[in-house]
Amino acid sequence: MTSTATRESSLPPAVPGNNVRRRRGVPPIRRKEMLAGYGFVVPTVVLFVLFVGYPILRTVYLSTTEWSGFGEASFIGLENYARAASDPVTRRAFLLTVAWALVTTALQTAIPLVIAAMVASVPGPISVLVRTALFMPGIVSFVVSGVLWRLIYDPNFGTLNAAIQNLGFESFNHPWLGSANSAIPALMVVAVWQGLGMSMLILFAGIQGIDPGLQEAAMVDGAGTLQRFRHVTLPSLRYVTAIVIALNLMNGFKVFDLIYVMTGGGPNNSTQVLGTYLYDLAFGSTSGSVPQLGYASGLSVIVMALCTVAVLFQMRLSRRASR
Repeated sequence: MTSTATRESSLPPAVPGNNVRRRRGVPPIRRKEMLAGYGFVVPTVVLFVLFVGYPILRTVYLSTTEWSGFGEASFIGLENYARAASDPVTRRAFLLTVAWALVTTALQTAIPLVIAAMVASVPGPISVLVRTALFMPGIVSFVVSGVLWRLIYDPNFGTLNAAIQNLGFESFNHPWLGSANSAIPALMVVAVWQGLGMSMLILFAGIQGIDPGLQEAAMVDGAGTLQRFRHVTLPSLRYVTAIVIALNLMNGFKVFDLIYVMTGGGPNNSTQVLGTYLYDLAFGSTSGSVPQLGYASGLSVIVMALCTVAVLFQMRLSRRASR
């Protein structure tokens, strides 16, 4: 009797309601919050599956078929990818796409970074005016920009050659988009011009978020402008810079409209990237060839893979920057 009473007295006192809550499970208020959360999420998931997930899966399937858009698609496995590896136009378009993405990313990250640092150091009204002027090209569509710059580059009545001639350098007049050597650099100028504003604003916002105490401490230590930029600004912008790099890489890999409007992939396929080439394959070239939707789907899957690499690269940079 004594040992039984001792064991009973050593047990913790029962808390009223514990057993009841355990039997009931999730409280009603918590259950309503979960249902409300699912109510907000489910429509988004359904729309994503219908308009993003299914088209991606359908494209991956079509990349394993031979299909002209009419009749039944014939399953051919990985033959489209083998064809892409041996197609000289595809190989050139792939290399040009990668080169375009790398070069434009470097330019659209370095130049806006320097400009953002300079704009952050000027007074408020002037800073707002400069930021607005630099951001204006970014709100213009690539199609409109392409048409505008195609007129500027026109060899006969374009403003660029006219300005060169007025300056007395007639020998430098050049068919900028009609030459294989100058077409890609001319297109890159337009791409950097239009993408500079957005990258600059993102980096400017990152600079605004840097602790002013770090800059003041560096000034007290005798650091100059370049030293503060190198040792304070750049390390503090690692995460923001990773986002800008990833965005520019993805835009570079999926470039299409600017090149298609300005050159259409010419001259002689010298500006043909994966986006323009798969468009010609899918909808037939100007010569009236039969659409090759299966092969074009394979190229679009390659573009998607390149964009996935850019996202993974951004995630890796973000993890390193957050350490």
